[in-house]
Amino acid sequence: MMQLLGSGASPFVRKARVLVAEAGITDIPYVEVKASPMGGDDTINAANPLGKIPALTRDSGPTIYDSNVVCRFLNDRAGAGFYPAARLWETLTLEATGDGIMEAAVGIVYEKRLRPEALWWPDWFDAQWLKITRALDALERQWMSHLYGPVDMGQVSVACALGYLDLRHPDRDWRAGRDALAAWYKAFAARPSMVATAPE
Repeated sequence: MMQLLGSGASPFVRKARVLVAEAGITDIPYVEVKASPMGGDDTINAANPLGKIPALTRDSGPTIYDSNVVCRFLNDRAGAGFYPAARLWETLTLEATGDGIMEAAVGIVYEKRLRPEALWWPDWFDAQWLKITRALDALERQWMSHLYGPVDMGQVSVACALGYLDLRHPDRDWRAGRDALAAWYKAFAARPSMVATAPE
Protein backbone atom coordinates (compact mmCIF):
# COMPACT_ATOMS: atom_id res chain seq x y z
CA MET A 1 0.00 0.00 0.00
CA MET A 2 1.29 3.46 -0.86
CA GLN A 3 1.76 6.02 1.88
CA LEU A 4 2.43 9.74 1.70
CA LEU A 5 4.99 10.67 4.33
CA GLY A 6 5.19 14.25 5.49
CA SER A 7 4.89 16.90 8.15
CA GLY A 8 1.85 19.12 8.46
CA ALA A 9 3.81 22.36 8.67
CA SER A 10 5.78 21.77 5.46
CA PRO A 11 4.49 23.76 2.48
CA PHE A 12 6.03 21.18 0.13
CA VAL A 13 4.03 18.42 1.80
CA ARG A 14 0.94 20.58 1.71
CA LYS A 15 1.25 20.83 -2.09
CA ALA A 16 0.93 17.07 -2.36
CA ARG A 17 -1.88 16.88 0.16
CA VAL A 18 -3.87 19.58 -1.63
CA LEU A 19 -3.47 17.67 -4.88
CA VAL A 20 -4.64 14.46 -3.18
CA ALA A 21 -7.74 16.27 -1.95
CA GLU A 22 -8.44 18.08 -5.23
CA ALA A 23 -8.03 14.86 -7.24
CA GLY A 24 -10.26 12.87 -4.90
CA ILE A 25 -7.53 10.34 -4.11
CA THR A 26 -8.69 8.23 -1.17
CA ASP A 27 -6.45 5.15 -1.23
CA ILE A 28 -3.16 6.74 -0.17
CA PRO A 29 -2.99 7.35 3.59
CA TYR A 30 -1.03 10.29 4.93
CA VAL A 31 1.56 9.48 7.62
CA GLU A 32 3.07 12.20 9.80
CA VAL A 33 6.85 11.92 10.25
CA LYS A 34 9.56 14.10 11.76
CA ALA A 35 11.99 15.43 9.18
CA SER A 36 14.88 17.79 9.78
CA PRO A 37 18.00 18.89 7.88
CA MET A 38 19.85 17.83 11.01
CA GLY A 39 18.39 14.32 10.86
CA GLY A 40 14.78 13.14 10.91
CA ASP A 41 13.16 10.02 12.30
CA ASP A 42 13.87 6.50 11.08
CA THR A 43 10.65 6.28 9.04
CA ILE A 44 11.52 9.08 6.65
CA ASN A 45 15.24 8.27 6.52
CA ALA A 46 14.49 4.66 5.59
CA ALA A 47 12.05 5.76 2.88
CA ASN A 48 14.15 8.60 1.44
CA PRO A 49 17.94 8.50 1.87
CA LEU A 50 17.95 12.32 1.76
CA GLY A 51 15.51 12.44 4.69
CA LYS A 52 13.33 14.99 2.88
CA ILE A 53 9.56 15.28 2.64
CA PRO A 54 7.19 14.60 1.06
CA ALA A 55 7.98 11.02 0.14
CA LEU A 56 5.60 8.50 -1.42
CA THR A 57 6.27 4.86 -0.58
CA ARG A 58 5.16 2.23 -3.08
CA ASP A 59 4.80 -1.55 -3.02
CA SER A 60 5.76 -1.88 -6.68
CA GLY A 61 8.87 0.25 -6.77
CA PRO A 62 11.22 2.52 -4.85
CA THR A 63 9.97 5.46 -2.85
CA ILE A 64 9.29 8.60 -4.87
CA TYR A 65 10.43 11.89 -3.37
CA ASP A 66 10.66 15.61 -3.98
CA SER A 67 7.34 17.41 -4.03
CA ASN A 68 7.40 17.99 -7.78
CA VAL A 69 8.00 14.32 -8.54
CA VAL A 70 5.36 13.21 -6.05
CA CYS A 71 2.81 15.65 -7.45
CA ARG A 72 3.47 14.65 -11.06
CA PHE A 73 3.09 10.98 -10.12
CA LEU A 74 -0.15 11.54 -8.21
CA ASN A 75 -1.54 13.73 -10.98
CA ASP A 76 -0.79 11.15 -13.67
CA ARG A 77 -2.11 8.28 -11.56
CA ALA A 78 -5.41 10.08 -10.91
CA GLY A 79 -5.68 11.70 -14.34
CA ALA A 80 -6.29 14.95 -12.49
CA GLY A 81 -5.17 17.38 -15.19
CA PHE A 82 -3.17 19.63 -12.87
CA TYR A 83 -0.35 19.84 -15.44
CA PRO A 84 -2.37 20.81 -18.53
CA ALA A 85 -0.54 20.40 -21.83
CA ALA A 86 -1.99 23.60 -23.28
CA ARG A 87 -0.22 25.74 -20.69
CA LEU A 88 2.37 23.33 -19.30
CA TRP A 89 5.35 25.67 -19.31
CA GLU A 90 3.41 28.43 -17.59
CA THR A 91 2.13 25.96 -15.00
CA LEU A 92 5.62 24.60 -14.34
CA THR A 93 7.11 28.09 -14.10
CA LEU A 94 4.42 29.21 -11.69
CA GLU A 95 4.97 26.05 -9.64
CA ALA A 96 8.70 26.80 -9.57
CA THR A 97 7.95 30.34 -8.41
CA GLY A 98 5.85 29.07 -5.53
CA ASP A 99 8.48 26.47 -4.67
CA GLY A 100 11.20 29.13 -4.71
CA ILE A 101 9.25 31.25 -2.25
CA MET A 102 8.90 28.19 -0.03
CA GLU A 103 12.62 27.39 -0.23
CA ALA A 104 13.67 30.89 0.76
CA ALA A 105 11.08 31.12 3.55
CA VAL A 106 11.97 27.69 4.95
CA GLY A 107 15.67 28.61 4.76
CA ILE A 108 15.10 31.61 7.01
CA VAL A 109 13.25 29.43 9.50
CA TYR A 110 16.00 26.80 9.53
CA GLU A 111 18.70 29.42 10.01
CA LYS A 112 16.97 30.80 13.09
CA ARG A 113 15.90 27.43 14.46
CA LEU A 114 19.06 25.41 13.95
CA ARG A 115 21.91 27.89 14.34
CA PRO A 116 22.87 29.74 17.54
CA GLU A 117 21.68 33.34 17.47
CA ALA A 118 25.26 34.59 17.68
CA LEU A 119 25.90 32.99 14.27
CA TRP A 120 22.86 34.39 12.49
CA TRP A 121 23.72 36.39 9.36
CA PRO A 122 21.28 39.29 8.87
CA ASP A 123 22.47 39.95 5.31
CA TRP A 124 21.56 36.39 4.38
CA PHE A 125 18.07 36.80 5.88
CA ASP A 126 17.64 39.98 3.85
CA ALA A 127 18.81 38.26 0.66
CA GLN A 128 16.32 35.42 1.11
CA TRP A 129 13.48 37.83 1.77
CA LEU A 130 14.45 39.86 -1.29
CA LYS A 131 13.97 36.73 -3.40
CA ILE A 132 10.53 36.33 -1.88
CA THR A 133 9.52 39.94 -2.47
CA ARG A 134 10.69 39.87 -6.08
CA ALA A 135 8.66 36.71 -6.67
CA LEU A 136 5.59 38.18 -5.00
CA ASP A 137 5.88 41.32 -7.10
CA ALA A 138 6.17 39.22 -10.25
CA LEU A 139 3.04 37.30 -9.29
CA GLU A 140 1.14 40.54 -8.75
CA ARG A 141 2.43 42.06 -11.99
CA GLN A 142 2.48 39.15 -14.44
CA TRP A 143 0.59 36.11 -13.23
CA MET A 144 -2.87 37.15 -12.04
CA SER A 145 -4.66 36.02 -15.19
CA HIS A 146 -3.13 32.54 -14.82
CA LEU A 147 -3.89 32.43 -11.11
CA TYR A 148 -7.54 33.12 -11.87
CA GLY A 149 -7.65 30.43 -14.56
CA PRO A 150 -8.50 26.73 -14.19
CA VAL A 151 -6.83 25.24 -11.12
CA ASP A 152 -3.42 23.68 -11.73
CA MET A 153 -0.27 22.90 -9.76
CA GLY A 154 1.12 26.38 -10.30
CA GLN A 155 -1.76 27.84 -8.34
CA VAL A 156 -1.50 25.15 -5.66
CA SER A 157 2.22 25.82 -5.19
CA VAL A 158 1.74 29.58 -4.91
CA ALA A 159 -1.15 29.18 -2.46
CA CYS A 160 0.87 26.83 -0.25
CA ALA A 161 3.80 29.26 -0.33
CA LEU A 162 1.61 32.17 0.72
CA GLY A 163 0.07 30.09 3.48
CA TYR A 164 3.56 29.30 4.74
CA LEU A 165 4.46 33.00 4.81
CA ASP A 166 1.41 33.58 7.00
CA LEU A 167 2.42 30.69 9.25
CA ARG A 168 6.13 31.42 9.74
CA HIS A 169 6.61 35.06 8.72
CA PRO A 170 3.43 36.92 9.75
CA ASP A 171 5.42 40.02 10.70
CA ARG A 172 6.57 40.55 7.09
CA ASP A 173 3.08 41.45 5.74
CA TRP A 174 3.48 40.05 2.24
CA ARG A 175 0.05 41.48 1.29
CA ALA A 176 1.17 45.11 1.50
CA GLY A 177 1.02 46.65 -1.97
CA ARG A 178 -0.23 43.42 -3.52
CA ASP A 179 -4.00 43.76 -3.37
CA ALA A 180 -4.71 41.52 -6.36
CA LEU A 181 -2.56 38.67 -5.06
CA ALA A 182 -4.03 39.03 -1.57
CA ALA A 183 -7.59 38.89 -2.93
CA TRP A 184 -6.81 35.82 -5.03
CA TYR A 185 -5.23 34.02 -2.08
CA LYS A 186 -8.17 34.81 0.20
CA ALA A 187 -10.49 33.08 -2.25
CA PHE A 188 -8.18 30.17 -3.00
CA ALA A 189 -7.45 29.54 0.70
CA ALA A 190 -11.16 28.93 1.22
CA ARG A 191 -11.14 25.87 -1.04
CA PRO A 192 -11.91 22.68 0.96
CA SER A 193 -8.53 21.19 0.00
CA MET A 194 -6.72 24.19 1.48
CA VAL A 195 -8.85 24.33 4.61
CA ALA A 196 -8.35 20.59 5.25
CA THR A 197 -4.54 20.85 4.92
CA ALA A 198 -4.00 24.11 6.82
CA PRO A 199 -1.22 23.66 9.40
CA GLU A 200 -2.23 24.03 13.01
